[in-house]
Amino acid sequence: MIKFNHILLFILFMFFGFSATAQSPRIVSERSIAESNKEVKAKVSDLTDDSDETPIENDEEEGDENEIDTETVIPDDFTSSLDYLLHNWAVDKNAPENCKSRPNPLTTEADYRERLKKLPHLIEMPYNSIVKDFIEMYTQQRRKQVEYLLGLSDYYFPIFEAALEKEKLPLELRYLPIIESALNPRAVSRAGATGIWQFMIGTGKMYGLEVTSLVDERMDPAKSSLAAAKFLKELYSIYSDWHLAIAAYNCGPGNVNKAIRRADGKRDFWSIYPYLPSETRAYVPLFIAANYALTYAPEHHLCPAKVRIPVLTDTIMLNERVHLEQVSAVLKMPLDELRILNPQYRRDIVPGDIKPYPLCLPHNYANLFIDNRDSIRVYKAATLIERRDEVEVSQVAKTDSRSKYTYHTVKKGQNLGSIAKRYRTTVKKIQRANGLRSTKIRAGQRLKIPRS
Repeated sequence: MIKFNHILLFILFMFFGFSATAQSPRIVSERSIAESNKEVKAKVSDLTDDSDETPIENDEEEGDENEIDTETVIPDDFTSSLDYLLHNWAVDKNAPENCKSRPNPLTTEADYRERLKKLPHLIEMPYNSIVKDFIEMYTQQRRKQVEYLLGLSDYYFPIFEAALEKEKLPLELRYLPIIESALNPRAVSRAGATGIWQFMIGTGKMYGLEVTSLVDERMDPAKSSLAAAKFLKELYSIYSDWHLAIAAYNCGPGNVNKAIRRADGKRDFWSIYPYLPSETRAYVPLFIAANYALTYAPEHHLCPAKVRIPVLTDTIMLNERVHLEQVSAVLKMPLDELRILNPQYRRDIVPGDIKPYPLCLPHNYANLFIDNRDSIRVYKAATLIERRDEVEVSQVAKTDSRSKYTYHTVKKGQNLGSIAKRYRTTVKKIQRANGLRSTKIRAGQRLKIPRS
């Protein structure tokens, strides 16, 4: 029996087509949404019976169901993310290599099969010609990017593993963000999916991620990893098959269910493969190939790149507004390093004055930050972080046409001297016009000001 909360989540998926990621640029048509909604209403009562016939959502024109498109397309966002790696500041491209660079050795299909069989994974990692093509893409055509990924994985993989372990999920799912974002926490797809796990705003908020003008927790590696683990767990509870859950993470359960229906109810990724969106067909093979390439990097003479991200970090909770430039200038550390450690702050502002927010720092800078907190707070505060909490509305002075006076309402902090200076008159003249025996005035008091 599917749990009730899973049913509700499943219905939401069917109505709105939620998927964490938007690797595929496909847009659901109004017609397909309407058709999907009708099916949901007709079949909600069947969900509790674990029926193989589940509500579906189309992302393509219906067409002839006998026409099968078997083309596999590598997602453009995946290619763009790999290309971005070549310009990623976090990778120290000038550092000496960790090992001697050598050409990729000859590897046979038997080697691929045997190595995949030996992966200590719960999720199936089968071999076929499609998986082979993607393995060779990583180990031959994209060697430099794989070396960068190996270097970055030292920092990011422990974060992913902690989240996966918390939800008791297979640790090999840590390779999904390689396909999603190439380990770039600030990656944004053409469709707006954001962060290292590529959450759309709606899906991210469903799993507790904050998204505002200043903070986007989809870019927070730790918080987005916890959200992704929960989402994957929900998807697995629907399909009881990790390949299908992974496919649904990419294109949404609606498209997976549609493919299951067209494959006569078969619940196996490779059986429904021809009926999936073309970019989702590449998703699971890319995942298997990433597991292979990073696990067997030494066998392919791939050397982990050196990165500028410190492995040891400390987190300080801030209760005041701080700009990353203030921290960078006072502590004399690269602003880009701060941005990599704190990617969730979209405008480089930590809005600790709203509620406590974390600031992640290299371990050796944490005490330095505490010692210099006052200096950091005041550095360029007027231009970087200060905001007006209250403002006065400018008023035009009223003139009495029957007299030679202008009227002024006293504001808090004003005195006769400042008012006289403003209107280019004297304190004595103001006192005389208002019958004042002393210079004491109060906020809200209305004064006659002699016109000059």
